[in-house]
Amino acid sequence: MAFHYRIWQELLKQAPMTIAAELFRSYPTLTTTLYWTTMADETPYVIEIETPDVHVTATPEVISPAAVMTPQTILFASLSLAVLLLAIFAIMARRKPSYKGNSLLLVGPSDSGKTAILSTLVYQQTLPTHTSMQTNTSVVSLSPTAKPLLVVDVPGHPRIRDQFKDYLLDAKAVAFVVDSSTISRNGPAVAEHLHHVLHALTSLPPSHPAPALAIVAHKCDALKASSTATSEQLAMNRVRSILERELEKRRTSHAGGVGVESLGAEGDEESSELGGLDCTGGGEFRFDQWDGGEVTFLGTSVSVGKFVTPADEKATTHGLTPLVQWLEELS
Repeated sequence: MAFHYRIWQELLKQAPMTIAAELFRSYPTLTTTLYWTTMADETPYVIEIETPDVHVTATPEVISPAAVMTPQTILFASLSLAVLLLAIFAIMARRKPSYKGNSLLLVGPSDSGKTAILSTLVYQQTLPTHTSMQTNTSVVSLSPTAKPLLVVDVPGHPRIRDQFKDYLLDAKAVAFVVDSSTISRNGPAVAEHLHHVLHALTSLPPSHPAPALAIVAHKCDALKASSTATSEQLAMNRVRSILERELEKRRTSHAGGVGVESLGAEGDEESSELGGLDCTGGGEFRFDQWDGGEVTFLGTSVSVGKFVTPADEKATTHGLTPLVQWLEELS
């Protein structure tokens, strides 16, 4: 009978005599006629062994994985995997985080009016207050259709003012409250406190949305309006110019390696490591060029003992109207 042993062309081209010798070594008693033919369909070479009395069973060749995984193949697979991982990382980095907190943080120096703002928002009446030494929280409904907002009043004392960081990840907005009637006297201290807040905001992870920031020039009713500007405008302009000047001093001091005075418990060590004052273009500090995002200025005031009626809530005479409108726009 005749047995046809098919060997693929590429393998046979490499060592035809080696393959033939292996056949004779396996079957040394065979009387064989060995010759080569070519098939037209699959173009393999064929070894035909003629023998009348012996049945030969061919064992198919198993290709080793090492023969397939050549250095070129491994390099190509590694590059493809690296490109895929980079593409996934780029897509995840560009995705806008969907989570936003639902709390308002009232931060700022002591005696700036934070607790008075909280009581007015909660009770529609400004109650007499004193310097807080613990955090006050309350839920406020700005309108019948608005989602309730958690308002957190953080004390401004230097030793406990950094407690606002405990609420920062759940914050929808941060309102830094400044007494516009005294900012001219305590500008450096207020700027130092604000510097801590700016540093915390710019230190949030990229995957977390930064809360909106407003600087509230409070007690603006203590300033006398002029023929060209209202008391709110005068208060906002004063607070902005003084804080920009003092924050620029802090920025240049840090850039030159010079320490700046701090009121915190560990301020001398921590303040030298604070950042968060970078601006577009690398020039002087300006709020409208701050790298951390948009900063809104608001002028507000309250009157102790005055009850805010529902008719007054949307009136321009309501001292907290700018703050309420800003919060509603964020919803």
